[in-house]
Amino acid sequence: MSDTEIDDSSAPLIEHLAELRTRLIRAVVAFLVGMVACFYFAQDILAFLLGPIEDTMRSLGDPNPRMQYTAPQEYFFTQVRVAMVAGLVIAFPVIAHQLWRFVAPGLYRNEKSAFLPFLIASPALFTLGAAFAHYVVVPLAMQFFLGFADVREVIAGAIPTDVPDGVVITEPVETPADEGIDIVFDGKVNESLDITLKMIVAFGLCFQLPVLLTLMGKAGLVSSEGLVNVRKYAVVGILVLAALVTPPDVITQIILFVVVYGLYEVSIWLVKMVERKREKELRAQGLWDEDEDA
Repeated sequence: MSDTEIDDSSAPLIEHLAELRTRLIRAVVAFLVGMVACFYFAQDILAFLLGPIEDTMRSLGDPNPRMQYTAPQEYFFTQVRVAMVAGLVIAFPVIAHQLWRFVAPGLYRNEKSAFLPFLIASPALFTLGAAFAHYVVVPLAMQFFLGFADVREVIAGAIPTDVPDGVVITEPVETPADEGIDIVFDGKVNESLDITLKMIVAFGLCFQLPVLLTLMGKAGLVSSEGLVNVRKYAVVGILVLAALVTPPDVITQIILFVVVYGLYEVSIWLVKMVERKREKELRAQGLWDEDEDA
């Protein structure tokens, strides 16, 4: 092979790498811009994420829920973490667009029409799963966990609620002698945030099941008949998943099982639709083999 042929063969690779670098730079810039913008609203976003815990504490008798941090830098880095997650969400449309612009030139027209709906459906389903976790699962989990101990209750003469801002109480608080030791929840911000974020990510990923199985169906890696045949194993796997990603609360585990199993059944139906469409196209082209199908 001559030097000219080597240069010609390496040129497309260099162009692809340059294109990849450009797309990555734009995606990273979009993420950084979104992160910086979200850092300004980090406290509001954090309050929104911790909302289910606050509502649970109020429902359990604490009229003034609060959380703490035990290191000077802890709250700052918690806000940075919140800004990173929110910035990624804000920048996702730009990141997805850059991914599409990099992949699309290498796809045929029918492949583009098949891939684009999944690129749109994936973030929509993730958002749906995240919302389900935030508004349904996390409140149930907090009700389960915090229900084992007393929250910080207001007792007459024990914890005043009308203290002006900036006033520090220095006198010891007296409680009735026959109440014993009070075990109360005084949670850390970062640990409470961990629970919420893990639930949101776990359910967001679980809601990707129809997208994943349908893509595998279009690629011929799975079939609707095969998914039906392994349904009993899927039930066991979903039960194990529910036990791992949710608290030891039967109600929460049942909710996750019902949701994910419903998504599995929807995936079977979607794969079956893909197979019917493929069969229709092959019949129109005269390439469908009836003996092979039988």
